[in-house]
Amino acid sequence: MFKKIAIVALCGTYLSACTTTDPYTGQQKMSNTAGGAAIGAGLGAVGGLLIGGGNKGRNALIGAGIGALAGGAIGSYMDNQEAELRAQLQGTGVSVTRVGDRIILNMPSNITFATDQDQVIPPFYRTLDSVAIVLNKFNKSYIDVNGHTDSTGSLQHNQDLSQRRAASVANYLGSRGVDQRRMSTMGFGPSQPVATNATPDGRALNRRVEVQIAPITQN
Repeated sequence: MFKKIAIVALCGTYLSACTTTDPYTGQQKMSNTAGGAAIGAGLGAVGGLLIGGGNKGRNALIGAGIGALAGGAIGSYMDNQEAELRAQLQGTGVSVTRVGDRIILNMPSNITFATDQDQVIPPFYRTLDSVAIVLNKFNKSYIDVNGHTDSTGSLQHNQDLSQRRAASVANYLGSRGVDQRRMSTMGFGPSQPVATNATPDGRALNRRVEVQIAPITQN
């Protein structure tokens, strides 16, 4: 839960550095090149709590030969990655949100999985292929794949389903060449809703997989 709270708090604090795109119209707002450079130091202090396993995960990746970013290079790198993701995902139903120097891809379950199933449906392969192309090109980043459900059914069932769905997306990306060492998966069940569970529309929004992307930094 702290992870979600931290993201929301950062978005409020650095509102001018948060952008989002409508998955169908492709509308977007501002570049974050300057913003990434300006707030990189501030976000670095809590980066390990949000994504990528913190210093231990970063050091392991750097030790494996994956380079790190520093200073103003972070904002530019994430800007370019964001732009390519927006171009690749326009019209797919996957939204792209920018929070500081991080990118969040929201994949609604209605386009990723059959009801109550954990295997990615074949029509979504092409979208994940597009994501993998960008992630492979911009390999100086962590990738957290998080599964979420609505509150229908038992807590344990939803927890297990969310974890399996996150793993399914990560495994598919891995099959397309994304280094598994860059990825972590977690299921949150119904614990992090983005809408009310009292309506069908709200529950549909809560059923999702979020792919969170953050730069590998030197400190």
